[in-house]
Amino acid sequence: MDIRSALIKDTTKEEREDIIRKSLDCGGGCENCSSCWLGGGSPWDMYQEYIDGKKEIAEINMEYNARYLHG
Repeated sequence: MDIRSALIKDTTKEEREDIIRKSLDCGGGCENCSSCWLGGGSPWDMYQEYIDGKKEIAEINMEYNARYLHG
């Protein structure tokens, strides 16, 4: 098992695209899918800022989850 950092500072854009692709692969393919299991729309749109090196995955996940937490 090869465990590597997924932080922006430790990855290239191509590696980040691969991380997202592998992490979100439900095995069903997107061709005939009507809704992502995340409920947040396209995972590519959701994680584009990570792929572009603007936000870490943890930041994006916290922002996404914050929409559903009630004080």
